[in-house]
Amino acid sequence: MLGAVSNTASYLRLWALSLAHSQLALVFLQQILQVPWNTFPQDSIAAQTVGSFIIWFPFMAVTFGVLMLMDVLECFLHTLRLHWVEFQNKFFKGAGYVYLPFDCEDIFQKQIDREVK
Repeated sequence: MLGAVSNTASYLRLWALSLAHSQLALVFLQQILQVPWNTFPQDSIAAQTVGSFIIWFPFMAVTFGVLMLMDVLECFLHTLRLHWVEFQNKFFKGAGYVYLPFDCEDIFQKQIDREVK
């Protein structure tokens, strides 16, 4: 039961980030990019076009910066969730063995020692 609750909470965290991402994109569009469209009269297409061109660069900088940071956070959390929740629940067995990382130098040294003997 605890594993099911943990997995559900983990997926809910990813869903919340995804929802926040889409809502922030909508807010940036409405509050930044639509300013020239709402400021200038509808019959002044040239003013709206120039205003849109001028506001485009700050819009892209803010949108790219914030949403890219959120995407990186989303990817990090998803990877962390896969490693921590999925791996630990299914494959990890804490049997008390000492962790020995893969070491090429150690393997080569053992091979050299065998050839010398």
